[in-house]
Amino acid sequence: EGGLEQLPGFLARRTEAERRHRLSGGTVKMMLDGVAENHTAAMLEPYLDPHAAGSGSAAAGACGCGQRGSGLDFIDPAKLPEYVAALDEAGFQVHFHALGDRAVRHALDAVEFASERNGRRGNRHHLAHLQVVHPDDVARFTRLGASANMQPLWACHEPQMDELTIPFLGERRAGWQYPFGSLRAAGAMLAAGSDWPVSTPDVMAGLHVAVNRRDPGADGPALLPHERIDLGTAIAAYTAGTARINHLDRVTGSIEVGKYADLALLDRDPFAAPSEEIAATRVLRTYVEGEAVHLAE
Repeated sequence: EGGLEQLPGFLARRTEAERRHRLSGGTVKMMLDGVAENHTAAMLEPYLDPHAAGSGSAAAGACGCGQRGSGLDFIDPAKLPEYVAALDEAGFQVHFHALGDRAVRHALDAVEFASERNGRRGNRHHLAHLQVVHPDDVARFTRLGASANMQPLWACHEPQMDELTIPFLGERRAGWQYPFGSLRAAGAMLAAGSDWPVSTPDVMAGLHVAVNRRDPGADGPALLPHERIDLGTAIAAYTAGTARINHLDRVTGSIEVGKYADLALLDRDPFAAPSEEIAATRVLRTYVEGEAVHLAE
């Protein structure tokens, strides 16, 4: 709750955080909507009700399904652009939780408004989750300089997807889910993470799904296989892309002279093995700034 009256407090916390090593207070997270499974993700058109016989509406589509509302806006869309512009002017990065296509559009609209008012300030705003992205909005990420913060592990067939999501989105919108390949082709900057503790922090599992669009160990159909990304692109999203949106790309995110030795040693070369085996890759050692922080047993 609250609006721009919180800004002085944000500024004070940012100043305090800057005194600490490995901690930054330069990002404000905005929860724009909920999740698709309980129909709180904000959609441009209503959810379908596959159990209700024909409503006859255009939104219900050819299946003749009924409707269940179009999700929730957790922040007033009329106020969002002003909020984002004020944060942008103050030098904050905005991290948008945006799952539904309406939430994604509202976030991009707000970034565009801030850019028009303030100019490009290099704050590296990013949209997280991106479960459903309307095709008209894919190219806007590149044009606006907004990064796509992906959680690849979710982009596969599993019970929540097949039972609680696809039937209520309908075939057309279900085809817009997790459009990593389309975003990449449009030139968007990709970053990747796990959303832990909501799901496993295992990077190899996320890489597996990004490349295969299948859950590790599953042998069923891939989810929208045309939205796969190659392994090099996926690894870059988890490393260089994530370093970039955290404003750390000068010191980490890639192996270069002068950067921190933030490294992970794997038990195999994932590029040499079949893509179906990516999730089986084990991390043998992890180093942070050259210090070993994990040694496999």
